[in-house]
Amino acid sequence: MKAILLTGFEPFGEEEINPSLEIAKALDGRETDKYKIYARELPCVFGEAVDQLRLAIQEVKPDLILCVGQAGGRPDLSIERIAINVDDARIPDNKGNQPIDEPIIVEGPVAYWSSLPIKAIVKHLRDAGLPASVSQTAGTYVCNHVFYGLMHEIRHSSIRGGFIHIPFLPEQIQTRTHMASLSLDEMVRGIEIAIQVSVDVEQDLLLEGGQTQ
Repeated sequence: MKAILLTGFEPFGEEEINPSLEIAKALDGRETDKYKIYARELPCVFGEAVDQLRLAIQEVKPDLILCVGQAGGRPDLSIERIAINVDDARIPDNKGNQPIDEPIIVEGPVAYWSSLPIKAIVKHLRDAGLPASVSQTAGTYVCNHVFYGLMHEIRHSSIRGGFIHIPFLPEQIQTRTHMASLSLDEMVRGIEIAIQVSVDVEQDLLLEGGQTQ
């Protein structure tokens, strides 16, 4: 049976809830005949988030790692393709840190690719009636910081890893007009599908998933 490490973030900015953490809580301990999910909370703090992720990897010894983060304003489940080696924070993190144009790993690679079957995940999510797309940027805030730190940590191992951004919950957009959201049940179902596909699919599908701008 495969061990799956699933992470979500604590709330940040002015939010009182983070849907990524609620998903992690909902799926913690979920078990099938192929895998068991071990969920962990990460702080929305540069440096500390990767330190906590590293400890979770040592504890769980996972075969696959999926980190999930909130991207308010996005309309779908965004399967991230690439993590880049830069912190450039538009707002401070939860401890007031605001790195600007700083490398995550000094002299590290410019970027790391996700090792999850991102195109297959998108296809299966859409087939299940959920909005999904390949994302070409994970931003430059703590989500990208964790995504890059994850891929750097597992670069010499057989562990597969990647990152998914999710929209707001409906209760987060009550005072925001024209903002997309998904219910918690939909997002939990989507992340579980992403995990199942990642366990089952070794070679990703050759499907269109790019953007023209």
